Amino acid sequence: MSTPKRWQVIASAAVLLVVSAPAVVASAGPSDSDGGEAAARPQWAGTWAAALTRGNTAGLTNTGLNNQSIRMTVRTTVGGERLRVRLSNLYGEQAVQVGHATVARPDKATITDRSDIVPGTLRELKFGGSTSATMNKGAELLSDPLTYQVAEQEDLVVTLHFPVLTGPVTFHGQSKVTTFIGANDLTTAADGAGFTIRPDCCWMFLSGIDVLRPKSPGAVVVLSDSIGDANGSTVNANKRWPELLAGRLVAARPEVRTPGVLNLSLAGNRLNHEGTEPGAGGFPGYYELGPNALARLNEDVFPQTGVKTLVTHLGINDIWMSDDSADRIIASLRQINKQAKARGLRSLAVTLTPYEGHGNPGVWTPEKDTTRQAVNTWLRGPGAAEFDGLLDFDAVLRDPAQPSRLLPAYDAGDHIHPNDAGNQALADAVPLRLLGL
Repeated sequence: MSTPKRWQVIASAAVLLVVSAPAVVASAGPSDSDGGEAAARPQWAGTWAAALTRGNTAGLTNTGLNNQSIRMTVRTTVGGERLRVRLSNLYGEQAVQVGHATVARPDKATITDRSDIVPGTLRELKFGGSTSATMNKGAELLSDPLTYQVAEQEDLVVTLHFPVLTGPVTFHGQSKVTTFIGANDLTTAADGAGFTIRPDCCWMFLSGIDVLRPKSPGAVVVLSDSIGDANGSTVNANKRWPELLAGRLVAARPEVRTPGVLNLSLAGNRLNHEGTEPGAGGFPGYYELGPNALARLNEDVFPQTGVKTLVTHLGINDIWMSDDSADRIIASLRQINKQAKARGLRSLAVTLTPYEGHGNPGVWTPEKDTTRQAVNTWLRGPGAAEFDGLLDFDAVLRDPAQPSRLLPAYDAGDHIHPNDAGNQALADAVPLRLLGL
């Protein structure tokens, strides 16, 4: 079925590639200090990561890349003296051959073409000493460490060449940056002339970047939906609230260790349902919305390099798409919290934000808002005793005159996603002490 225009904000990759001050309650949480000689040795830390899903059922993400290169820009959160890149074929249906891979810095002087790179910063990535490698079906591929000075909050450009057909890709559908795809091996091309496909969406096969740091307090992982994926933010502006939080950490504590912030959000993701399940108001399902959140923990959260803190902001899609009960949503949030704490992580919860006015009739109803409020009441009450802290994003974004609606100054226009100012307000509302600092 065709995708109604009203849903394109959430599922942009599916559309583009067919040819998506708070009240705070806290406890101390686990310590982030390892101490001793181990803390004195250089440590690998996650500086960037993305949640991945299977390609959709039509378009380029389904057919895959065939003797094509893809150039992708990512924003680091912390810096280091060396880097390594993680690729993933987790959702692939066959082995995938990586013919060539490079990393570089973007040429920001050529602002008319964001695909250009600074030639002197280009370096080859190697895998076991080779410039090519094969990712087995369902497997991850880790590059060799590369001496490459990475700064905090800087853009890096990763270019991958796939010499033979990959089949369905493993990808993240809401990158909010322009991606560049072109024929043949363009991994060393300084300009973007050969990149003829330019969707404002997705990262393909690229799952993470780690840096080697003299000291590291680990990383904060954000497990969220389109609020964390910043569907209402400006493309190529790096205005996701987790990215803005990373900038705030760097600015507030420039002379001390700061954690990486890894945004593992997935637009449209739900606690209790698969991405392919349709939702209320005629919303179609997509692979890119990902599996249920509990199924994501072992792939998107626990394996992240140096993860110490988990921020969980999920449940609103279970309400408006699937009309789940408050009890069912609370049960899943409690289970995520238990699993995080069983692995020694600091675990923070986030209240569900308002969305009256979003979508077709039936998407928002007074009854569904009552469910949202019931979840938030539990989070502010009994739930606060279970989690290590609470971020009250509902209090940040809601309109005091109409609490079931977003404050107009923070509304991206679809009445569910915050705009750039709203994302900044969320980042500013996070008490740094809840992150162990």
